Amino acid sequence: MKNMIQIMQFSITLFVELGRVCVCARERACVCVCEQVVNCKAEPYPLSTCSCFSVGAVMSRLLWYLSKRKAVVCVPVFLLVFIYFGGRQLRVHPSPYPDGTRQREYVDRRGIPVIVGHYVHEESKPNFTKSELNQNRYSPVSGAGENGTPVLLKNHQLILSKRLYPMNQFNLVASDSISVDRQLADVRSTECRSLAYSEERLFATSVVIVFHNEAWSTLVRTVHSVINNSPHHLLTEIILVDDASEREFLKKDLEVHLNSLKVDTRVLRSQHRVGLIRARLIGARAAKGKVLTFLDAHCECTPGWLQPLLYRIRESPNSVVCPVIDILNEDTFQYTKSFSLHWGAFNWELHFRWFTIGAEQIQQRRENSTQPYATPVMAGGLFSVQTDYFWSVGSYDEQMDIWGGENLEMSFRVWQCGGRVEIAPCSRVGHVFRKASPYTFPREGGVGAVLHGNLARLSVTWMDDYAKFYFRVNPMARKAMEAQDVASRLELRKQLNCKSFDWYLDNVWPQTFLPRPDNFFGKLRNLKLRKCLQKPREAPGSQSSQPTGPASVEDCVDSQFYNHQMLTLNSEGYLMGDESVCLDAPQWKELDAGVRFTACSEMERQQWRFSHLGKRLISVVHKLSGLCLDLARGGTSDILVLSQCSDTPSMQWVVEADDWAT
Repeated sequence: MKNMIQIMQFSITLFVELGRVCVCARERACVCVCEQVVNCKAEPYPLSTCSCFSVGAVMSRLLWYLSKRKAVVCVPVFLLVFIYFGGRQLRVHPSPYPDGTRQREYVDRRGIPVIVGHYVHEESKPNFTKSELNQNRYSPVSGAGENGTPVLLKNHQLILSKRLYPMNQFNLVASDSISVDRQLADVRSTECRSLAYSEERLFATSVVIVFHNEAWSTLVRTVHSVINNSPHHLLTEIILVDDASEREFLKKDLEVHLNSLKVDTRVLRSQHRVGLIRARLIGARAAKGKVLTFLDAHCECTPGWLQPLLYRIRESPNSVVCPVIDILNEDTFQYTKSFSLHWGAFNWELHFRWFTIGAEQIQQRRENSTQPYATPVMAGGLFSVQTDYFWSVGSYDEQMDIWGGENLEMSFRVWQCGGRVEIAPCSRVGHVFRKASPYTFPREGGVGAVLHGNLARLSVTWMDDYAKFYFRVNPMARKAMEAQDVASRLELRKQLNCKSFDWYLDNVWPQTFLPRPDNFFGKLRNLKLRKCLQKPREAPGSQSSQPTGPASVEDCVDSQFYNHQMLTLNSEGYLMGDESVCLDAPQWKELDAGVRFTACSEMERQQWRFSHLGKRLISVVHKLSGLCLDLARGGTSDILVLSQCSDTPSMQWVVEADDWAT
């Protein structure tokens, strides 16, 4: 009993004092959150290396305490404490972002990280010393990370890795232990490895890499991976563009190292921060190669990555060709192949997304898995393009600021003006997908103002009436547009005789879930409950961009544009919402089959039609079964089911169409 009371007192004290106490984990390494040290026999680490408190640290400490006391009887108390506090939002490590912003990461249903240009506020700020910022800690460990294997740190390295993590938003200690010459496995398919390219027919490329305060190890490893995995005669040069970095090791030391390489490699420097878009243009203007290849500063190329890109450009000079972007884990730097049947697209807020490719494209891939395939939008960080075509089609919109939306702008422009955007499945490059941006957006209004301004520019220039729809979704972008002048880009569009955005949707992305002319767009209000059909909200903590789950009816939101209740019925009969989710009846053959929203897949069971019963009154008919969308009557956890069609109010829906183009 005495032990139980002690455990309870210890547990309560430990959690209540989260803001002031630093305890020792079992390995005697302090996990600091505090101003003092409690029960530490080991010397405490300096407060400058302290990390935010974690549930794991608490559990470790409690388990250690219990084992010392042999208080097996008190395990239930421990479990109760865990259940109560374990669900609270305790942060595992500090996340101080320089510009007060955090980027959302989504992981799709196949476990593929999807980085999107959407930021949420983050109040924490980093507090690095000048010495910390300017120290190059690159110290490779023999065999670490070879062939793309994960780097697992030792206990004594964990605190330093957490301390330094916000500096680059990846595990710098792990990265610095991997050789800049590490070799990755050849991850190409057997079919891709069997292809032979006539390299003498391929144009050589200039590789352009923009960096700003990048870690030495990731930047130099990017450069070395290009050189080590490319025929040197296909590399005209490697151009690094320094966007006003402040790290000392990225100045003379970097230049000395680059001068020792076997391929002509040089650094161009901007004296003030210009951002990714303008920095890439600095590199492109200096490039001598007939092809431009843009890479991010934290990539690793794999064997055979370059030839498929150059071959496709020689074959199709008006194509912008991207590699398959694989994953370098930001914590362990493990190389993981990504899902090969994705293409790039965007949601209603013009945030980039990876979605599963269309059924027609899947069939084409089955017939020839090595052939480059079209993508509505490119991710934007990694691609090759013929130099002359890059300039003739308008390069980048130089009035777009810093970063954000330039990938959509270029994709729309290339497609609408006669070119193609493609993914070459036989070219694979690893990329560190970070959960947050470590960079500042040095503009009034910060990241929000930059992104809204950029997205407003591209929507007005290329999206025609759909710009009005975007401004309804994002009123802040409408306000940002007041400060934008797109006259020169509209003139470019006229000179290039570019097609409409409707043409783009019809021919490039017919699977779109944007509203279209002559298709229903709006809300469906149930006649019996007077509530609206609604797709699932994103669950708290969810990492998926496609919230799936049972369809429901909720109080209609009439005071604002509420995308959870806004749906469109396209010409194929798919009732779709934002993020490419469709009304679905997976168990349609069963009695009282439940109705859900799932990722759109072009399957027959996702097809519906409206049966008009009177003015604005319809029934929603499932094409495959002939049954109607109805309220569940009990005996099921589903809210909406399929039932035999009748004139019952529970299966009648009032159409509330929305004029999206106003």
